[in-house]
Amino acid sequence: MSETKAQSNRQWLTNRDWLNREWQAFWLAVGFLSRIPMLVSVDYSARLMNQSSLYFPLVGLMLGLIYSLLFLALALLWSPAVSVGLVLAFHLWLTGAFHEDGLADCADALGGGMTVRDKLKIMKDSRIGTYGTVALVIALGLKVALLLEIPNIALALLLAPCMARLTPLLLMRYLDYVSDRDRSKSKPVAESFSTDRLLVATLFTILVGLVASFWASWILLWATIATAGTAAVWGGSLKRQLGGYTGDALGASVVLSELVLLLLLAGE
Repeated sequence: MSETKAQSNRQWLTNRDWLNREWQAFWLAVGFLSRIPMLVSVDYSARLMNQSSLYFPLVGLMLGLIYSLLFLALALLWSPAVSVGLVLAFHLWLTGAFHEDGLADCADALGGGMTVRDKLKIMKDSRIGTYGTVALVIALGLKVALLLEIPNIALALLLAPCMARLTPLLLMRYLDYVSDRDRSKSKPVAESFSTDRLLVATLFTILVGLVASFWASWILLWATIATAGTAAVWGGSLKRQLGGYTGDALGASVVLSELVLLLLLAGE
């Protein structure tokens, strides 16, 4: 009996350690993707940072819930156009324009660089160029326009951030990381993303889509096309032009996936 009890205690401690590690990984993902304060003490490590990638869609759902509730509150006072504009401004502040910065850097690099080395060099430049400015203006303007075309704006705001954050996980799993491994802040996130964790993140996103299908019947199909389609097209372009992906390319994939999903929702 004592041996059985000892084994049970060891198993409980092992499970407790696992839960604590995953809980920290979730909050690390929150801190990485937004300015929301981490409410727990995190024992940071490169491995934990890598594990946090699993929770990107969940963090996206949390952000989407904030945006959706904010829109519903603002819509009590202002028009849908004003409310969407204010939600977008809040989104840029809350995330530090994290993914939009990646889109701008990618546009400058892929539009202005001739060789792989030139493109990676431009991508690391903190200054924004013509291609990046144009890409940002088009992306932000199109996002507002598409949201205003969708009958259920609150639902779109809720779901799009969750669905879109599956796309970078697909890129991380199936492409090589080509940025400066010693200096890139995305290195711990980007390297060695396992198939098992991708499967869990995908199943979570599918579950969200299935629940949402009670309100929007085609949402799961549109989300699949947006995430998998963007990963395939954008990933193929990155493979041809860079030989793989960078941290900025992951951020850009989120913006692109959101736009594709909103295009499909607006076209219903």
